Amino acid sequence: MTPSDRLREKIDEAVERREQLADQLASPEVISNPTQLRHIAQEHATLERIAEVGAQVAKLDEELRQARELSESTEDDDLAELARSEIESLESTIADLEAEARDLLTPKDPLDDRQAVIEIRAGTGGDEAGLFASDLFRMYTRFAEGNGWKTEILSRSEGTLGGLKEIIFTVKGKDAYGTLRYESGVHRVQRVPETESQGRIHTSAASVAVLPEAEDVDVEINPEDLKIDVYRSSGPGGQSVNTTDSAVRVTHTPTGLVVTCQDEKSQHKNKAKAMKVLRSRLLDMMIAEQESERARERRLQIGTGDRSAKIRTYNFPQGRVTDHRISLTLYRLQEILGGDLDEILRELRLARRAERLSA
Repeated sequence: MTPSDRLREKIDEAVERREQLADQLASPEVISNPTQLRHIAQEHATLERIAEVGAQVAKLDEELRQARELSESTEDDDLAELARSEIESLESTIADLEAEARDLLTPKDPLDDRQAVIEIRAGTGGDEAGLFASDLFRMYTRFAEGNGWKTEILSRSEGTLGGLKEIIFTVKGKDAYGTLRYESGVHRVQRVPETESQGRIHTSAASVAVLPEAEDVDVEINPEDLKIDVYRSSGPGGQSVNTTDSAVRVTHTPTGLVVTCQDEKSQHKNKAKAMKVLRSRLLDMMIAEQESERARERRLQIGTGDRSAKIRTYNFPQGRVTDHRISLTLYRLQEILGGDLDEILRELRLARRAERLSA
């Protein structure tokens, strides 16, 4: 059986699956469960496109068969040449459709369509690390704006000289987590700090963690496992920010995870934001454990859940950005820091897809 024959078998299986899902979408049990309804509807939409591609391929296969028969049977040179030209065009179109079908049939992580929760923290490098963390936050927000996505700050801790000690924010848009998930890791910058009078190049770092926004059904949190403290907010804010116990610290005792939030004037809102981050961190821990196990089995280089791995270097003197996981170097540093991440993210997705297909 040829690869094309195997692909057509998979397309037929997808069409059968689509029909099964269509029945489920009409069932009262699914209609009454919004989360299940959304997941089934998304899978059905993907299978719908696979079915459309399959129908197009079947139609073109028949046209290709007829063109080949004409090419072999006709004695008219002009007609034979026309048939050969048609064969070449049809084969190219079929190849493109088969590539699309393979891409659609590649197993997709069900979390990819989630919103993303991004945490950026200044690392080694003092004030310069805080400034770099601020640069990364600006880079991601501009990338989000370019995609028509929305961002919302959940927690922010200011540093000195306009830098950031830590910032946690959500990115809301189609496939936000699936697009940004491989940004997790240590980002390193090499440049001359504004405070350096000798013009020496310093190396600083900031860590980025990209988490899928968790739903209530993803992680079960026992209220008895939570320790919730309230205290008076510190830092800039409105009049009531520093005079009322509105800040919230949530500690998950089984894991030791601690989330604080004080940006809102309302204690209730701060607690809701902190719980959102906690759920996403717990879900991310589960994903990291699964991906680390798969990494040990397959020696994957991308997406292993290792937050301590150095993944990218931003070198100002040479104007280059290097992603160490896929050995990609681009001499467009300013554009990338300005939010132009498309090429890097595309290459990371292609590398990840190749890993999954070979697994």
